[in-house]
Amino acid sequence: MGAVKAAIGDAVFTFMSVFVSSMFGLFTNLIVTALGLQTLVWAPVLANTSLIFTFVFLFNFLGEFLGGATFNPTGTASFYAAGVGGDSLFSMALRFPAQAAGSVGGALAILEVMPVQYKHMLGGPTLQVDLQTGGLAEGVLTFLMTFAVLVIILKGPRSSLVQAWFLATVTVTLVSAGSTYTGPSMNPAFLLISDRKYCGGMRCDSRWRCSECQ
Repeated sequence: MGAVKAAIGDAVFTFMSVFVSSMFGLFTNLIVTALGLQTLVWAPVLANTSLIFTFVFLFNFLGEFLGGATFNPTGTASFYAAGVGGDSLFSMALRFPAQAAGSVGGALAILEVMPVQYKHMLGGPTLQVDLQTGGLAEGVLTFLMTFAVLVIILKGPRSSLVQAWFLATVTVTLVSAGSTYTGPSMNPAFLLISDRKYCGGMRCDSRWRCSECQ
């Protein structure tokens, strides 16, 4: 029953994580625009880092409330390999599909509730180079992210606030580094198949056209 409860918690947690994190781009844009900082290169980076910091800090508590729920299969596997936590091969065999199902549910939910004028800001990782280069980039970035998470959580500061800020900084740094390759994802549960293209600096696809495509 413990493994089943963990899988259910993961499904709910991943649903909420995907739903909320899908709006980071929108919230970053709204914050920078509201403060009139559009011309400053560092403003979106700082705003995005702050959003991720808040997300990580609050969702750490939420995960604990849900019995140690997690939204990242990579994290679950890496902590198991490091001998940390109470997972077994059986529990992970239940948790991974639950996380994938929660991810799909969160993606579908945000697509339904997001106002049409902002849907061009939604999107998951997209392959922008050849498959071999993209796979290599994703592998290297995921390794670096996993290593950083293990160091920060297991060997880093005990303060939850400091841990959350370090995790947010690492995330933004690696996402920026991989932005011209795959997006990137670094989390299998967050991989969303997308055929979006760029037009006028804005994302669009066959269902939701940005203002410059209409």
